[in-house]
Amino acid sequence: MTGPLAAVWEIPEPSSVDGVRMDDDTVIVLRRHGNPEGLRLVLSHGNGLAIDLYYPFWSLFACEFDLVVHDLRNHGWNEAGSLENHGVDAFARDHDRIFEAIGGLYGEKPTVGVFHSISALAGLHTPSRGGNYSALVLFAPPLCNTGFRYREFELRARRTADMLRRRAQWFQAREELADLHTYLPYFQQAVPGVFELVARTTLRESQTGHGFELRCPSEYEAQIWDSASMYAVSVDFGALRCPTKIVAPDPASLDPDAPAFDYSDADVDHEFLPGTTHFLQLEKPEECKTALLRFLGQLGGSSETR
Repeated sequence: MTGPLAAVWEIPEPSSVDGVRMDDDTVIVLRRHGNPEGLRLVLSHGNGLAIDLYYPFWSLFACEFDLVVHDLRNHGWNEAGSLENHGVDAFARDHDRIFEAIGGLYGEKPTVGVFHSISALAGLHTPSRGGNYSALVLFAPPLCNTGFRYREFELRARRTADMLRRRAQWFQAREELADLHTYLPYFQQAVPGVFELVARTTLRESQTGHGFELRCPSEYEAQIWDSASMYAVSVDFGALRCPTKIVAPDPASLDPDAPAFDYSDADVDHEFLPGTTHFLQLEKPEECKTALLRFLGQLGGSSETR
């Protein structure tokens, strides 16, 4: 990245690029960065986004850690496939299949899953229940409690899905999407350069040959919200088979209309990161790194994470 007044995040070329076929023949592209001798981190992203957008966060681990990054199906580097198979349950199965493929491609070793938002929620619903991983560090998974909080979450999910279906899908230039985000509430607290980065990582050249289109079409992003509340309310923390840490945004900084999750009855390690919103990794990447390393440090010198 250049100086703070002209922040441009330049994502380096991966050391490896490999396509992995899922159970339904969807292909997900893995990219390897960082130090191949280090502890392995596998990273993915939130709904409608791309893992390259999170470069301000995961670049902080490149010197010490072996990084494997991937987009969710129908996002980012992946081709848009079947809408029928686009859902949290598919993301969850993909997590397990990707883990298996990583071991075959790059060798077996201790591996930590580092996921944000909808990929974090999928990580809590994998068929393996996280048993493949040495640990999971989950940033801002969308969770909700039963009762009135569930009703609030479901209403918000429906409103969000309706809004996304009306979202523009085509832009004459990438700068149009970057400029649009200067007026939207998302990423307003993010580090410099994120507006430009979101345009570069979530748009691709249109198949018509004119302008740019969303890599994850609006209908796909909306469909996740159609069923999000079902997965958000049904996490069984007691079934998780690896050490798990949730790093959550500051409750005082959230949208006041957003339902909050009450962790008091959830048997899971968690902490709130002061002064952050849902996009905490793009707002305070250094603090997010510290939270992750602190958790790994608490696991001690076990061979499971070293």
